[in-house]
Amino acid sequence: MSAHVAVVGSSNLDLVVTASRLPAPGETVLGGNFRTVPGGKGANQAVAAARAGAACDFVGAVGDDDFGTRMRTSLVDAGVDVRGLRTVPGPSGVALIAVDANAENFIVVAPGANGTLTELDADDRATIAAADVLLLQLEVPLPAVTRAADWARADGTTVVLNAAPAATLPTELLDLVDVLVVNEHEAAVVAGVTSDDPPVLLDALLELVPRVVLTLGARGAAYADRHGLRVTVPAPRIEAVDTTAAGDAFTAALAVGWAERGAAGGEGAVTASLRWACAAGAACAQRPGASTALPDRPAIDALHDATYRGAP
Repeated sequence: MSAHVAVVGSSNLDLVVTASRLPAPGETVLGGNFRTVPGGKGANQAVAAARAGAACDFVGAVGDDDFGTRMRTSLVDAGVDVRGLRTVPGPSGVALIAVDANAENFIVVAPGANGTLTELDADDRATIAAADVLLLQLEVPLPAVTRAADWARADGTTVVLNAAPAATLPTELLDLVDVLVVNEHEAAVVAGVTSDDPPVLLDALLELVPRVVLTLGARGAAYADRHGLRVTVPAPRIEAVDTTAAGDAFTAALAVGWAERGAAGGEGAVTASLRWACAAGAACAQRPGASTALPDRPAIDALHDATYRGAP
């Protein structure tokens, strides 16, 4: 089944600099290459979903500056439907990103136009209702995220929330989530626990949402649901270059896989979706940049098959 994904989220222009190591507080480190790349968690996930083979609609906001024009063009070029992308007065969102020699990064985001996305309209609701999966993150105001999830629940669209950046979330939103996607830090913040033990994190999160996907970086990913199903898959072994958008590639591929396979197939469908998402994240990490590194479906399939072919 061809997947249809709607994304409500952020779009930023990423200002990326490489360095041998990340600076300590108050320290200046001489950097290397500098580049500007369209990004933002929402836009990244929309582009990644489209490249992974889904029909994808994006709801968000950009400023009336050159950055906004560039980001809109980037989405259109990737095959994303941008009828829900507003242009508002003022600057677009910007992310300042430093990447070290080990492909680790730190990111500081200035929301810009993303902060104006406080309300959604009837056209946005129709977009959400037409999709199989609604993909959400936390780089736009929480009222819009919650409203989108509420409409999705009412209209039968699966809600996948990538709770990034990490935040404590209201019950009003958590009650609307079908699948929560978090890394270990985000999991601890959302669950309100100090443990970094994956089983403990999964148990705590299942008190809040019915299904959880926990990303584990180079160790792969784990899934748990309230029916007692637990699945863990390893990640492909790769030489990482830049992990900036790897999480977005993973989350988008998971949403596409979920739309194509759902959970109705039980452990087999969940395992297949997790493996495909891990392959997408790893394929992204092999290339520099954010949206420019997001893999297409053939690249995901190739790494998936090389890693998991023959696995039970």
